[in-house]
Amino acid sequence: MKNKTSNAGNVPEAPAPGRTTGAGRLLITVYGIFAISASARAGFQIATSFNDAPVAYLLSAFAAAVYIVATVSLARAGHRWAVTAAVAICIELAGVLVVGLLSVFDARAFPHATVWSLFGQGYGYVPLVLPLVGLWWLYRHRAAAAA
Repeated sequence: MKNKTSNAGNVPEAPAPGRTTGAGRLLITVYGIFAISASARAGFQIATSFNDAPVAYLLSAFAAAVYIVATVSLARAGHRWAVTAAVAICIELAGVLVVGLLSVFDARAFPHATVWSLFGQGYGYVPLVLPLVGLWWLYRHRAAAAA
């Protein structure tokens, strides 16, 4: 049985298993893959054909930035990082819903696809499901983040 004496600040304590372990690592990995793929897609689109659809390509770049922030903040422990992750994931969810709806009802607004077009159809609808899973994961581990 471990002695539960105070650490007195000499040695940092290992964080309790939380949102960055187990299935959380898979979630962070998927966000990382989306950060890389959205960044590559946006970079290529902006570099090669920005004038064709600047709004769509800037939205892809914005999505990439949101995925990067979500990835980093999900991977970090602590309450502030959990709040940052929640904000980034809520922005992601709002983006995929708004861009998804606009691309369905006004296809001319998005002549070229973005990561979030048609609710992420080009990515197997993962952009639609991923923020829901991310928010659920953060909610499930909210006590660990507050500690």
